[in-house]
Amino acid sequence: MKAIRMHAYGGADVLKYEDVPQPQPAADEVLIRVRAAGVNPVDWKIREGYLGKIYALPHILGADVAGVVESVGSAVQRLKPGDEVYGYASLRREGTYAEYIAAKESEVTLKPKSIDFIQAAALPVAALTAWQAIFDTAHLVAGQKILIYAAAGGVGSIAVQLAKAKGAYVIGTASARNTEFIRQLGVDEVIDYQTIAFEDVVRDLDVVLDTIGGETQARSLKVLKPGGILVSIVNSPPESTGVRVAITYAQPNAAQLDEIAALVDSGQVKPQVETVLPLSEAAQAHQLSQSGRTRGKIVLQVVA
Repeated sequence: MKAIRMHAYGGADVLKYEDVPQPQPAADEVLIRVRAAGVNPVDWKIREGYLGKIYALPHILGADVAGVVESVGSAVQRLKPGDEVYGYASLRREGTYAEYIAAKESEVTLKPKSIDFIQAAALPVAALTAWQAIFDTAHLVAGQKILIYAAAGGVGSIAVQLAKAKGAYVIGTASARNTEFIRQLGVDEVIDYQTIAFEDVVRDLDVVLDTIGGETQARSLKVLKPGGILVSIVNSPPESTGVRVAITYAQPNAAQLDEIAALVDSGQVKPQVETVLPLSEAAQAHQLSQSGRTRGKIVLQVVA
């Protein structure tokens, strides 16, 4: 099969489009014919070595997948050949920038019926990151106020929609070019971070979803109400008196993907795809992702 493999840690030029052996599913795995693979910031961070040199090389990157089940292992019970699926394949194994991947049945599920493979591949990592941060960790409920940074980005754009579906009041930060975009996603109050300091205009928030880190994270503690929570998906926040802080990293979860699929098919959540590139142009996709100016997601099309 064709795949994109990194042969060293470094710039985008270490990614090579080449022939590799097709994987074989273990007893609890399904073999997926990949139709599309999402690109996430963690992909280029791994490639650059920011997370440490954690893989033996060469290695196939990628975690978001949408495709068709080709075959199943002997212990698989939920899925069958021919099923159209999407999922978050664990970063512990070879990834989704390939024509086939063997993924555990617990990592994938039936894709939403109302969207195509490209849109489905944009969802799993971003949607699970947002879901686990604002629901599992922050326990956001209807009527609460949440501030979401980079609300036009891959995680932010889904987090906005999930929070609105829950009945929360959503405040989002974005650049001027993206303010109308996030309004259309459902943001109740928009902050143009290029001209307004968010801590000057918001107070007494229940939840802050931090997708940026750094000094923005430190300033976030000022806008929470007593007992409110700052959840970061970037780095551990400093402890602070009177408010709670947490960090969360998304984990594969097919059951939650089923709930997300239901929200998609009901029209409450729509994946946002800005750029689609062929698998062979993964290096360009990484360069776009590293620019930090992506609206929604970048997706690699594996099969036309």
